[in-house]
Amino acid sequence: MLEQRKEELAVLMAREMGKTLKECRADIQEGIDFAIFMAGEGRRMYGVTTRSELPNKFSMTIRHPIGVAGLITPWNFPIAIPTWKLFPALISGCTVVFKPAEDTPLLALKLVEMFEEAGLPPGVLNFVTGFGEEAGQPLVEHPDVRCISFTGSLEVGRKINETGGRMMKRVSLELGSKNCLIVMPDADLDVAVEAGAWGAFATSGQRCTATSRMAVHGDILEEFQDRLLARVQNMKVGPGTDPKTELAAVINEKQKERILEYIGIGQSEGAKLLTGGHELKDGEYAKGNFIAPTVFRDVTPKMRIFQEEIFGPVTGLTEVGSLDEAIEIANATQYGLSASIYTHDITNTFKAIEQLEFGVVYINAPTIGAEVQLPFGGMKSTGNGHREAGPTALDEFTEWKAVSVDYSGKIQKAQGLD
Repeated sequence: MLEQRKEELAVLMAREMGKTLKECRADIQEGIDFAIFMAGEGRRMYGVTTRSELPNKFSMTIRHPIGVAGLITPWNFPIAIPTWKLFPALISGCTVVFKPAEDTPLLALKLVEMFEEAGLPPGVLNFVTGFGEEAGQPLVEHPDVRCISFTGSLEVGRKINETGGRMMKRVSLELGSKNCLIVMPDADLDVAVEAGAWGAFATSGQRCTATSRMAVHGDILEEFQDRLLARVQNMKVGPGTDPKTELAAVINEKQKERILEYIGIGQSEGAKLLTGGHELKDGEYAKGNFIAPTVFRDVTPKMRIFQEEIFGPVTGLTEVGSLDEAIEIANATQYGLSASIYTHDITNTFKAIEQLEFGVVYINAPTIGAEVQLPFGGMKSTGNGHREAGPTALDEFTEWKAVSVDYSGKIQKAQGLD
């Protein structure tokens, strides 16, 4: 059904959430891909078999559904992220209470209706809309909900983790990020520039994997900057429903004002504004929350725009003199979701793989672009250690059960007891 209704849902997403039609189609395609992948996990659910220390005794492990799962999802990927949570929860045998973001309830409703149409029994998937205080918080606090899977801000994630800790719930958190693109002198600059532009401004920067920082080697900084500005300044800004649009509106007025506030903070802190930095509100932009794509230079680790997640079409350049400095710059925030390095040097590649404190690391690829068969999640304050997608997605919604079958016909006491 997702495949059959892909275009219909993409148009609805462009209207409700605002991103471009191409990105909307990709959002739904990710849900399709994950449905296929997780359906396969239903035939695996692998445990292990192992020898017992005692004779005539067989041991193994199996997964057991954790129980009622509370799923709280954001607005930026209104089909993909709900499917990342719904499919593994359901295939694990859990029942679900699903609360989508208040900005994108219609797409969530359409998804739930498809589950019902597909034949999911009543009561297995339960749908509730509302703001966090009225719908999310009661879900987190309800004693019958055994696990919470939340994607959103660090501030809200901390509160959920505190409540879950007190109530001994399983809590899986995918929170903020401050992702970094490293560009070394041996990089293919044409490719690196496009990766920086795409990574920073796709979905108007409203991605947890957005390239909000770029650490560029001083030997190529001027050339990289000039090429990046030429690319960014020619971006088509407009409504997501226009097929020519590259950068669409941000989600709502509150978010627009927050982004503009951060741009002002960056200027007051001494970062050099290279392009953008203002709202677009005349003519065709009058009825939307549009911000020109914004690039800063001379951004330092002491600045808030270096440290804090902006979640908008804003990125900053930081000059580095070596790979070691670039890795230090990349790691110099409390977040650690996605990092990327552009280089053809094998030593640079493996040093980056080993030393970058990020849950997702790309070599010669943008910071954005998750694949459903790989675990997705971050280090440090980006989350609490859980991973979504891939086979590891089942860990959110299952308990491990150790099972032993003694066929000796007598009581056998472990640890050598008679």
